[in-house]
Amino acid sequence: MSIPFSRRSLAAACCLFPLAVTAQTTTSVPMLKDIVITPSRNAEPLADAIGDVTVIGPEQLSAARGDSIVEIIGRAPGVQFVTNGGPQTVTSLFTRGTNSAHTLVLIDGMRINGSTDGGAQFPAIDPAMIERVEILRGAASSLYGSDAIGGVINIITKKGEQDRPLSAWANVGYGTYETAKSSLGLSGASDGWDYSFSTSAATSKGFDALRRRKANNSPITGYYPDKDGYRSHAVSGTLGYRWAEGHRIGLTAHNGYTDGDYDNQFARYPNTHAIARQQAYSLSSTDRITNWWESDLRFGFTKDSNDNRSDTSSVFSSLKRHYSWINTFKPHADHRISVLLERQEERAQSTTTRYDRDARDTNAVALIYKGRIDRLHTQASLRNDNISGYGNETTGSLGLDFDLTDAWQIGIAANTGFHAPTFNDLYYPFELYTWGGFPIGSYTGNPALKPEKSRNIEAHIQYQTADTLLRATIYQNKIRDLIIYDVTEPVPFFTEGTVKNLDEATIRGITLTAAHTFGNTTIRASADLLDPRNDNPQPAKGFTPAEGSTLPRRARQVFHMGVEHRIQALKLGAEYQYTGNRYEDAANKTRLGGYSLVNLTAAYDFSKSLGVQVRWNNVLDKDYVLVDGYNTPGSNVFVNLSWRM
Repeated sequence: MSIPFSRRSLAAACCLFPLAVTAQTTTSVPMLKDIVITPSRNAEPLADAIGDVTVIGPEQLSAARGDSIVEIIGRAPGVQFVTNGGPQTVTSLFTRGTNSAHTLVLIDGMRINGSTDGGAQFPAIDPAMIERVEILRGAASSLYGSDAIGGVINIITKKGEQDRPLSAWANVGYGTYETAKSSLGLSGASDGWDYSFSTSAATSKGFDALRRRKANNSPITGYYPDKDGYRSHAVSGTLGYRWAEGHRIGLTAHNGYTDGDYDNQFARYPNTHAIARQQAYSLSSTDRITNWWESDLRFGFTKDSNDNRSDTSSVFSSLKRHYSWINTFKPHADHRISVLLERQEERAQSTTTRYDRDARDTNAVALIYKGRIDRLHTQASLRNDNISGYGNETTGSLGLDFDLTDAWQIGIAANTGFHAPTFNDLYYPFELYTWGGFPIGSYTGNPALKPEKSRNIEAHIQYQTADTLLRATIYQNKIRDLIIYDVTEPVPFFTEGTVKNLDEATIRGITLTAAHTFGNTTIRASADLLDPRNDNPQPAKGFTPAEGSTLPRRARQVFHMGVEHRIQALKLGAEYQYTGNRYEDAANKTRLGGYSLVNLTAAYDFSKSLGVQVRWNNVLDKDYVLVDGYNTPGSNVFVNLSWRM
């Protein structure tokens, strides 16, 4: 496997080595019982989960009060992100080097990837509303269906404390770029009822999203010197009632909104901004029918929209209705079988475009097995998705973990995934593009597109105790029928474009993670070495240059290291991140340089109820680029005052 290795790679390995030495001298003790849902669609201890899983918990979210949700997720192993000039702009996540539409994003278990463009409205998701984020890396379509080629990110909203009649919390903070954020919430439980409610608001003057020049030093004609900020608010809540032992009816609701400024490289409009909305609502009934039979019946819907306002207004939105019924049978304490029935109804809409087809339904059935025989842990799943207009897609997975000792474990897994094309890919009607009144090109969807499909294999070795975690994961994901933009009939000064299944890709990688706690100090480190390879680059055609062999916007090397130390009521932290070179374009002609970032954190508890948190990002004020032509934040500080009842 061709994985880049350099002096920086060696430095990262040296950072991890002391933790490995320390691990050998640590006494093995039972692991903490953190509960996760995403790896098997059933609640289980994180220590029992099969797969490459990371949980971003309340402490990490609290230490990043001023950051966006993608900045927080982007610090996890195996995840990279880009924005077009700030947290309020178009945002993409790359999990294990796959395309942005290859990561399934959920809110409370409901998919929120847009039906029109395949992406999630990350700018409209406020971390203040979030309880935790569960990240499952690797193809997971046999659990969740379409889009889960690279992995699944499940954003779980605040549910609050359920063991007291009433608790409340509040945050207020201020930082660089005149960024102000506030949030508050309450929760409780009494007489079978449980409830929670959260709300937040934020404003920021921001920074200039657009740079004066591109990476090749050519001037940007659409450059307009201004500050691009945002205004946002969100509400979230839950309500549940336990009408009998083992039986609960619950409601969840989330509604997020952001109005963010941005700059357009191709035109000078001083007041360009986009309004992003993300909503998710669900009604559920969870019932323990017998000691060995549990039922989870859910209905919900999600809505997303992006209102792009420059000289005109253009709104693209989608609605998804979700129906699911999971019956879990436990014939033995060490064996569990789940039967899943699921239906999704998608509806797409645009104010400027009338899709040739604006509705699609998916019916799915899945079988999930989780078991343990002595030291062998097994998880297998098989799923069939019937998509209207396509037919059937069948995916499967098998994962085996073996405990060599109480601390050492090895594992291997194989799984398949797929991504159904979006409405823009399939049904976008013919559209003519002009420049100065002259036609220069056109675009139309391609209803003959096939789903993208993947085959992923991975293996890991892990050492874990209560104080130490060491894990090495190696993987290969082969993706065929990749959907790419293609010029169909180029002629001088005019090109006709569409999308086709032309490419294949092989993504190989190694992820190393380590963490160790000794006394009041915790050290964490991770290294991602990635080889995102385009297997069949396309030749030049018309004004479209030939494609290169490396998938764009994905760094081949990413290193993270962090340390935290507590001195009674004071907690201090430092983080280091190195991201290697990336190519901006599929042609591999524009290369973006690597960069290093240093962040500092501090938190002090005045009492059990009152505390202050400080975060200083990009301490050295590095000038770096995620997308060619767009700026990123300079050195910035955010101070937050928190209160809890």
